[in-house]
Amino acid sequence: MSKLRERVEQADGWPTAAEPGAGPAPAETPERPTMQMAPLEDVNYDGNEIHDAEAVPVQVAFARVMSDVQSIGKKDQRADSGGRYDFRGVDRVVNAVGPALRRHGVLMLPSRLLSVEYVEARTSGGKAIQECRVQVEWTVMGPKGDTLPTTIQSAGQATDTQDKATAKAISVAQRTVFLSALHIPTQDPDIDRGHERGDRPAPKAADYRDEITDPRTSLGRLRQIRVELQQHRLATARVTNEVGEEEALLDMVDRVGRQRREVEQ
Repeated sequence: MSKLRERVEQADGWPTAAEPGAGPAPAETPERPTMQMAPLEDVNYDGNEIHDAEAVPVQVAFARVMSDVQSIGKKDQRADSGGRYDFRGVDRVVNAVGPALRRHGVLMLPSRLLSVEYVEARTSGGKAIQECRVQVEWTVMGPKGDTLPTTIQSAGQATDTQDKATAKAISVAQRTVFLSALHIPTQDPDIDRGHERGDRPAPKAADYRDEITDPRTSLGRLRQIRVELQQHRLATARVTNEVGEEEALLDMVDRVGRQRREVEQ
């Protein structure tokens, strides 16, 4: 089972073997992940009274936002098969940063979507899942209408079993830009400790062959596979295609892509 599939199944709450048509449930059914969301605080930055909020340049207003938002604690909890951990959700971060932005007349606007990438897969029960990765460019505008001389970029990644992966990924990118651009500390004592990391296994030619020939693989995914084949130096790898003949993977994905386009047209 792929790491993407495992993450989505954990997020979805139930093992795919328990889905309709997926066969009997295993003897030990994993528990649904539990999530505890602490109530959002009524944040109000009412320290020093500001008399020149509309007159200061953007960099001064942005620095004042940073001064207001000193920290955001990890008050939300999640427990699943991967363990128990604390986190700061998107709503909690926006709830803390939003009042400071409004107080100083600062806008942080998503001005450009730099890139978007989709990875499609299916659970063992045949349920479609999608992972979305985005890079977003943000523009910071001050109360006088001026902007910072440089834009800010952030990335977001999310999975969903329906059509919300893109919206989730952009929300994660928003949380990331708030935390990084405003230099908000994590208050996490474990952040600097070492962690074991596993290397992602190298893709196999046979796996790409199976995905290319799968009629459920979209044209968008076929185009992405073409790029991945060249990245992993598998373009010339020869595999046995769907009719029992040897064919290079790059030739196969081009041929199948043309066939799919003709059918759709």
